[in-house]
Amino acid sequence: MKDILFSLPGVALTVICWGAYGSVLHKGQHDLGGSRLKPLICVGVAYFVIAIIVPCVLLAMQGKLGGDWSFSGISWAMAAGAAGALGALGIVLALTAGGKPTYVMPLVFGGAPIINVFVSMYFAQIPWRNVNPIFYAGLIMVGAGAVTVLVFAPKGKSPGKPAPHPVAAKEASHEPSAAADSKGADGKAQDESDGT
Repeated sequence: MKDILFSLPGVALTVICWGAYGSVLHKGQHDLGGSRLKPLICVGVAYFVIAIIVPCVLLAMQGKLGGDWSFSGISWAMAAGAAGALGALGIVLALTAGGKPTYVMPLVFGGAPIINVFVSMYFAQIPWRNVNPIFYAGLIMVGAGAVTVLVFAPKGKSPGKPAPHPVAAKEASHEPSAAADSKGADGKAQDESDGT
């Protein structure tokens, strides 16, 4: 119980940060002109600062920067980093294709735990037949919840027509329309014919 309580702040930090990730990334992508790769570069820079510079400084302060580096550990950790970066790219692609954070992120976070469970079970060598069926029912509910979010996602208001530029609108209001010109010409011709 003590371990669970001490782990809760870390869990809360991840929930808050990853929960805000999709919406914040979508906002950045919008402000970067809808680019697919510029937001990914910015995410990479943030990863570099938070995941490389800060840990190196902390390890150096503790005198633990050298030693205990194994090929296996480095390989698996870099594979995890690559998976995270590719996941970020997948979210960028989904948002660029017109997806909205209101359903893209729930789909991601609904499907990702299911994959995580199977990968974790594989590494822990847990036989699938030894797992309680209620556990699998819970996974099915997670997936069903993600699909439900997709189907019933809230719809935003469609953007209206952009307002005309003030100068263009002013010029347009001073120009007589072609219909008025033809009407005026017809009226003048009618008056001339009436007068003859």
